[in-house]
Amino acid sequence: MPNAALNGTGINYAETGGNGLAVVLSHGILMDQSMFAPQVEALAPEFRVITWDQRGHGGTPAHGPFSYWDSARDLLALLDHLGIQRAVLGGMSQGGFVSLRAALLAPDRVRGLILIDTQAGQEDPAVAPAYEQMHEVWREQGPEPVQEVVSSIILGPGQWNDWYAKWAATGIEQVTPAFRCLMDRDDITGRLGQIDCPALIVHGSADAAIPLTKAQELRDGLAGPARIAVIDGGTHASNMSHPAEVNAEMLTFLRELDRP
Repeated sequence: MPNAALNGTGINYAETGGNGLAVVLSHGILMDQSMFAPQVEALAPEFRVITWDQRGHGGTPAHGPFSYWDSARDLLALLDHLGIQRAVLGGMSQGGFVSLRAALLAPDRVRGLILIDTQAGQEDPAVAPAYEQMHEVWREQGPEPVQEVVSSIILGPGQWNDWYAKWAATGIEQVTPAFRCLMDRDDITGRLGQIDCPALIVHGSADAAIPLTKAQELRDGLAGPARIAVIDGGTHASNMSHPAEVNAEMLTFLRELDRP
C-alpha cells in the first residue's frame, strides 16, 4: 500500500482510482482500513474509494499523543496529497468522530457524510471506567485477557482470530495514544448545526458500544438533510456484520449525491 508523509507521520492508505465521486472511509478504534473490504468491493466499480490507517493503527504509526482534530487534519492532508478537492467522508465509530471534525474544519471539502455507528459526544461515564480497566490489563498483560470482550463490543459474537493476531502484533506504545485519544475527546454535539452537507447515518440495532439514541441526536443536530438507516441486528461494526445491507444504503446515498 502507498504511504504518504503527512503532518509528521507516514499515512498508510489505499485507493481504487477512477473518475467517480471520491469516498474516504475511516475505520474505528483498534481496527484498520481492511475493515472496509466489503464496502470497497461494492463501491469501487462506480466510485473512487480511499481507505487509510489512522495514527496508531495498521501501517500508520503514532509518534506521541494526538487528538481526533489531528486525525481530521491528516484526512484533509490526504485529500490534498491525492489531489481531491471534495469528497464524501465515511467513518465507523472513531472514523465518524474524525469525519465530523473534518467537516467542521473544512466544510467546503465535504460533499456528504456517511456516519456508521458513531456519535458526536464523549464516552458514557457509566462505561468509561470499564474501558480504562481493560486498557490497563492490555498494558500489563497484552491483549489476550481482554480480546474476546473487546471483539464482542466492536464486532459481536464469534471468534475473530485475524483481529486477535493484529492486536497481538500492535505494541502498547501505539495502542495507548489511540486509546487516550478516544477517551479524552471533546464533545462536539453543540457544533453539529455548523455542518450542513447531506448525511447518511447508519446504525446497528445491536450496537453494544453506542446506543441508537446517539444516532438520533446526530440526525436532529446536523443542519443538512440527514437520514438514519437502522441495520437490524447490526453490531457496532455493522458494515462488517451486515455488509450487504450497509452497502445498499451507501450506494443509494452516493448515487443520489452523484446525480447531475
